[in-house]
Formats: sequence, C-alpha cells, structure tokens
Amino acid sequence: MEVGAGFGSLTLALVATGADVLAIEFDRALIPALQEAVADAPNVRVIQADATRFDWTGEIEPGPWALCANLPYNVAVPVVLDVLERAPSATLLVVMVQREVGERFVAEAGDGRYGPVSLRVAYRARGSLVRRVPREVFWPRPAVASVVVRLERLPEPAVEVEEARLWRVVDAGFAERRKTIRSAIVRLGVDRGRADDLLTACGVSPRARAEQLSLHDFARIAEALS
Repeated sequence: MEVGAGFGSLTLALVATGADVLAIEFDRALIPALQEAVADAPNVRVIQADATRFDWTGEIEPGPWALCANLPYNVAVPVVLDVLERAPSATLLVVMVQREVGERFVAEAGDGRYGPVSLRVAYRARGSLVRRVPREVFWPRPAVASVVVRLERLPEPAVEVEEARLWRVVDAGFAERRKTIRSAIVRLGVDRGRADDLLTACGVSPRARAEQLSLHDFARIAEALS
C-alpha cells in the first residue's frame, strides 16, 4: 500500500521489488500521469481516494500487507494512527514524514517530542527512526527536514488494559503538560488524597509529569482507576 503516490517514482521502486502495489492518490489531476507511469506494471492498482477516510479492510485482499509511503505532512499522524488502529493486517509501516512528526512517533518517556501520539504508536507497534532526509534532496526544496520511520506491529497490544480507559488517562495527563500527574487524576474525579495513594501504589510519583511516564505507567494507573 502506498499513500500519496504522486507521479509514481516510489511506486515504480516498489514494483521493482516484485511487490503487488495498491497506490492511493488524492489529487485527481495527478491520476492520469500516475496511471501512465505504471501502465506497464500489471501488479499495480491505482485508486483516487482520501487516505484519511479510506476503508483499509474493504479495498485490500485478506492477508498481511505493508504501508510504504512518502506521507503528505498534513495527514501523516491521522493516517498512521488510523492504520495501526483499524487495519490489523498492516504488519509493517515504513513512512517518510516531517522530522518533528517522525520523532513524535518513536519518542520515549523523557524525550521532548514524547506525547499522546508516541503512546498510541507504542501501544501497537515497535518504532525506530531509519534515517534523516535533508531538505536538499527534494525539489522544490521544502521548509522542513524529513525522516524515514519504521513501525513493526506487535502481535498483541503492549499493555493489557481497557483501551478507552488508557487513552482517557493519557489525554488527561498531557492536557496540561506543566502540571503533575496527580492534578490529572484529580481532574478525572479522584480525591486528591486518594490520588496520591493510587499513584504511589502504581509505582508513580504524584509529582511526576506525564512526559516522564511510560506506557506501562499509564496502564497501571488506568487499571487502578477501574
């Protein structure tokens, strides 16, 4: 699966590996040029579609598949999170994205880019930054640098906890980054005194901030709030 196929340069590189490629392009004006570029490749199917509203299961044959794409910067986060959440057959994602976005995907606790997106990725995948891509290799030259990120889907979610409850705690924790996790728990309706006891029992300092907590820390807190 390729999102944002454009004029087909990456599409043809994927074809050269022997892969069957489903190429998605949103811009109708580019479709004729894309179809012409891949006209001699029988293992390519071109679809004009919006990847942020795409039916990942309905358009793809059963079985594991990979997403390999130079993702447009404005859709990178929603597309990656949507594929991880709604397309369990997507076992591998290799994407080029804006550097700041890619760093958010793979950031760990304590990193300045760490946040809810990092945790949502880590819940379902093992991420790594493959390489940095300087602005100079593009034409026209963009205002931002890029990175290539590899996300390998985990066999099972990284933590065992009700997902909705987990994201409720994560979102509360990062809603006010400068405040402590104790404040976030209190905003969720827990008495301040009980919040301290609950966090301590989970092995988390009530004075810690959300960016200092791992996915497993958030999972223990979410479970304790049940």
